[in-house]
Amino acid sequence: MARVTPADIRAMKRRGERIPMLTAYDYPTARILDAAGIPLILVGDSLGTAVLGYETTIPVTVEDIIHHTRAVVRGTSRAMVIADMPFMSYHPSQEQALRTAGRLLQEGGAQAVKLEGGAVVADTVRRLVDCGIPVQGHLGLTPQSVYQLGGHRLQGKTEAAARRIIDDARSLEQAGVFSLVLELVPAPLARTITETIAIPTIGIGAGPYCDGQVQVLYDLLGMDPDFKPRHVRRFANLAEIIRNAVCAYAEEVRAATFPGPAESFGLDPAPAVSVSDEP
Repeated sequence: MARVTPADIRAMKRRGERIPMLTAYDYPTARILDAAGIPLILVGDSLGTAVLGYETTIPVTVEDIIHHTRAVVRGTSRAMVIADMPFMSYHPSQEQALRTAGRLLQEGGAQAVKLEGGAVVADTVRRLVDCGIPVQGHLGLTPQSVYQLGGHRLQGKTEAAARRIIDDARSLEQAGVFSLVLELVPAPLARTITETIAIPTIGIGAGPYCDGQVQVLYDLLGMDPDFKPRHVRRFANLAEIIRNAVCAYAEEVRAATFPGPAESFGLDPAPAVSVSDEP
């Protein structure tokens, strides 16, 4: 079965078919998502906070993204794998953006890249697209600008701010992005953008009107009991399941009930013969 393409994603919007998108950072998880029919898998710079233990996504490097993208690509055959372009890997110049995106496709094996920003990056997006690199945009809360934005706050709340985001969405569409992530913007604004542009919108904390939704996989699986943003719905509590399994394992090891009695391995249960140090 062929991989999902940008044309497939645009066709899903035309058909009114909602688009599920999730993050993945490793081979076994990618296999599960691919088998479940998730069409878009993002190797997000969220791996910095979800996997590597950083406070923000800013420390994530191109090498980090390449390393994890390789694993995800090896675990998929159908989904489009999108690699995030990390902080300052595309901002200084279009040439650097091309080098970064080229590495993510050539070395990482991704089929598309994602970058943050609106009109300010539109020319860079156009250059990438002109060179044959599919690009997904990202507006609203842009985590790489978290220090400038003053934290993880709802964006586009004022009329002027909403207008800027709408204009940015149009700029990105004209530049050639095949889809657009809208993060932490008011639902009415997300609806306006979704109805204004022809490309699919993928929401995260942006209400029910987007063409699709994206979540950090570990959030919906409940891997961090202390992380409870309002826009996340937990579909499982894996932290508790894993903790219980590990505790049960440790208890059986301490009680010498795992891996089981010697007889189950075809061994003599008699005490082992002592070994002399003499030649």
